[in-house]
Amino acid sequence: MIVKSIFRSGLFAGKSAIVTGGGSGIGKAITSELLYLGCNVMIASRKLDRLENAANELKTITPPGDDQPKPKIEFMECNIKKEEQVHSLISNTLDKFGKLDFLVNNGGGQFYSPAKDFSLKGWNAVIETNLTGTFLCCQQAFNQYMSEHGGVIVNMVANMWNGWPGMSHSGAARAGVENITKSLAIEWAPAGIRINAVAPGSTIASQSVKDYYKFDIMGQQIPRVPAKRLGTVEEVSAAICFLLSPAAAFISGETIKIDGAQSLYTTSIPWEVSGRYQN
Repeated sequence: MIVKSIFRSGLFAGKSAIVTGGGSGIGKAITSELLYLGCNVMIASRKLDRLENAANELKTITPPGDDQPKPKIEFMECNIKKEEQVHSLISNTLDKFGKLDFLVNNGGGQFYSPAKDFSLKGWNAVIETNLTGTFLCCQQAFNQYMSEHGGVIVNMVANMWNGWPGMSHSGAARAGVENITKSLAIEWAPAGIRINAVAPGSTIASQSVKDYYKFDIMGQQIPRVPAKRLGTVEEVSAAICFLLSPAAAFISGETIKIDGAQSLYTTSIPWEVSGRYQN
C-alpha cells in the first residue's frame, strides 16, 4: 500500500493511537498516515469484516528507512454508543500497546432527511453516535490513561456553521462536539492533554460517495466551494497529523476547517428556500 506524508519519517515512532471509524474513508487515510509515521494504531468500528479487511491491507505499510521499527495495527469491533464497549476499546488498546498517546474520534454517521420526517429513533441514533460516542471515547481515554500521562485528542465535526438543512440531527450533534472540544480543552489542560477538532468540507471518500450518490449531493458541491474542487481524505489526515504533532503543542480547543473556504461561502448541502406563504 502506497502512502505519502509531508511529515518527517518516524515522527510518531513509539506512539500509540486509537482511530474510531478507522476501517474506511477518512479514518482509513488517518490510520495509513499514522502507521507510515511509525505510530501503532488500533482501529475500531461496528463492522468487523471491514476492520479485518482494512487491517490486512494496512499492515503492509512500512515506514521509510531501514532504522524505523514496523508499527503495529490492531482492530476491534466497537459500538461507540455503548459505554461498556468503549471502556473495553481503551483497556484492550492499553493491553496491546501499553499506552495511548492519541485518540482520533472519527467514528460517526448520519443520513439525509428533512427534519419533519425524522423518527425519534433516527434522531437519537445520530445524536448518540456522533455526540455521545465522541464524549464516551474522550471520557474513557481520560479516565483510563490520559489523566495521568497526558495525550492528544482530535474530534471530527463538519461544515455545520451556517445551519445544515437536511442534516439538522447531525448538525446539532457536531455543534455539541465542537463545544465539548472547547470545554475539555480547559478542564483537562492541567493533565497535559490537548484537544482540538477538524471540520472537513465536501471530501471525496468512497463511503460518502456511495451513501450520497442517489441524491447527487457530491456532484453539486464543486460550484459551492471557492477552491472549485472537493477535498481529499489525505488532506484531512495531514491536518490531523499536524494537530497530533509537536508543531501544535500550544494549540488546544480549536477547530480547523478543511473545506477550501466553503464554510465562508455557502452550506454544504443545496437547499432551496421557497417563498413564504402569506394569507
